[in-house]
Amino acid sequence: MKPVADSGQLALLSNRKDTMAQMFLDRVAATPEREAFRFPRADQWKSVTWRETEALTRRRAAGLIALGVEPEQRVAVASSTRIEWIECYLAAVLAAAATTTIYPSTISSDVAFIVADADVQVVFAEDAGQVDKLREHRNETPSLRKVVLLDGTPLESDGDWVIGLGELDALGDAYLAEHPSIVDDRIAGITPDDLCTLIYTSGTTGRPKGVRLPHSVWTYEGAAVEGMQVLSPDDLQFLWLPLSHVFGQVLLAVQFQLGFATAVDGRIDKIVDNAAVVQPTFMAAAPRIFEKAHGRIVTMIQSEGGAKAKLFDWAFGVGAKVSALRQAGKEPGGLLGAQYAAADRLVLSKIRARFGGRIRFFVSGSAALDKSLAEWFHAAGLLILEGYGLSETSAGSTLNRPTQYRLGSVGPAFPGTQFKIAEDGEILIKGDGVMSGYHNQPEQTAEVLGADGWFHTGDIGHFEDEYLFITDRKKDLFKTSGGKYVAPQVIEGRFKTICPYASQFIVHGNLRNFVSALVTLDPDSIEGWAAANGLAGKPYAEIVTSDAAHAMVQGYVDELNAGLNRWETIKKFTILDRDLTVESGEMTPSLKLKRKHVETQYADVLDKMYE
Repeated sequence: MKPVADSGQLALLSNRKDTMAQMFLDRVAATPEREAFRFPRADQWKSVTWRETEALTRRRAAGLIALGVEPEQRVAVASSTRIEWIECYLAAVLAAAATTTIYPSTISSDVAFIVADADVQVVFAEDAGQVDKLREHRNETPSLRKVVLLDGTPLESDGDWVIGLGELDALGDAYLAEHPSIVDDRIAGITPDDLCTLIYTSGTTGRPKGVRLPHSVWTYEGAAVEGMQVLSPDDLQFLWLPLSHVFGQVLLAVQFQLGFATAVDGRIDKIVDNAAVVQPTFMAAAPRIFEKAHGRIVTMIQSEGGAKAKLFDWAFGVGAKVSALRQAGKEPGGLLGAQYAAADRLVLSKIRARFGGRIRFFVSGSAALDKSLAEWFHAAGLLILEGYGLSETSAGSTLNRPTQYRLGSVGPAFPGTQFKIAEDGEILIKGDGVMSGYHNQPEQTAEVLGADGWFHTGDIGHFEDEYLFITDRKKDLFKTSGGKYVAPQVIEGRFKTICPYASQFIVHGNLRNFVSALVTLDPDSIEGWAAANGLAGKPYAEIVTSDAAHAMVQGYVDELNAGLNRWETIKKFTILDRDLTVESGEMTPSLKLKRKHVETQYADVLDKMYE
């Protein structure tokens, strides 16, 4: 069993709040006039203080109460990441309700399932498209009494079933006029064990499961991160992650505990542009974002070639040497120090400037980050702190620290969280961040959460010193017909770092006589390659299925294979004529591969490679 650091425990005991509502109100009281959130409006960024945020969310909370929402009843938010998402979430918290999250990309039948399973009373719907999904299955969701539309005007045909956000706020004002203490009364009645959040897993297989997260898990997460002294009130976060995902929500809990400001904009295509403008000091992301940024930079330099490419390679070679020193706790001096100063001025600082120039570190989670990709960013002076957790453990269970990290690992345990490794290598977690169970699914809860409090993660890993290393998902490990085990995620991550044009690389071979792969190429990165290879202006499908593209990928596969065991090497691969997407159901909204779905969808393509 993994011991817990005493210093972390002391910090926890002295700083932990009772509930999320109290955490938020204490933050407002401590720093009422400091910036809380920053968000885009037209071409400008607008800011609001903690006091202003409280005033708005109190009105909205009263509006929910006026609609009849009772403590712990569910209020859903079906929206992309934006300031209104946070405001509606806080309104539910202050009304003592529990928030249920719905990804805006969720298909209508799954939306209906979530609303019905959670007994959702009110849904905040981002736009008419989200309302359409609810309307389509209205007879299947009897608990749903009201839909609040964030953007647009409700249809007259919906009657009072759909109202605008302004109408809800007006209801709240009227209710507060008659019941001025109602919100405070609700807050006073919340206990740490009350349900705060019902997060439905994005479902890499089957129907999503509702993970029950009480107030206590979020207050634990906030106190644990504060105890690790990773962040300060003076930091500025750029938040784009889906707030329907546990990774996004834990960052809110940490913000309420520490009081730093957050710039909010969930548009993925605007991440790099926004970072340059906002100039955050830290940002969290899924590995796919780092893979795309790396691919875009590398392919841009390769297309320019000549002296610029040679300078780039030299600078990153120097940066790699400095990275190795810093990982050992040392700093460069002498000739290397002078070389690094020049490399940084000419190349590396310009890479950092793409992200605003003030990044102290990134945080990576949600899926495995390839070590070589982390090393590339570290060579540029950008530290990626990889962490680990699941929806069932409220996102944060381990994290590398800025002064205590080992690239390739997911870091040491959070203070107060215990680990042990089962005989088959499965990671087990116990602590205050673990869920209370799956909603309406006692049998499935019992399968993963023992009476002794140990949660079975389904991940395979091991500790080296105090650092946790993840091998793969237990269910994703496969055995070839020759009896050799293969961990696909490790190989997939390595290839996407080696090949700057890669989007997805799906390793396959369960009970097969060799390992194969499905490949997709990044639509943005491949354009420059196409122009340099006589395919400019051709349709994407024609470019990626060309003999030239196959030869290009084969070169990178050969490079990959050189570092693999014989039984792991990729003998054959097929490049698909389109990329995998969230919209087509092949990726989760948190950008994780739905492996079984893809393997089923492309079964004929896979079978053909084994004919």
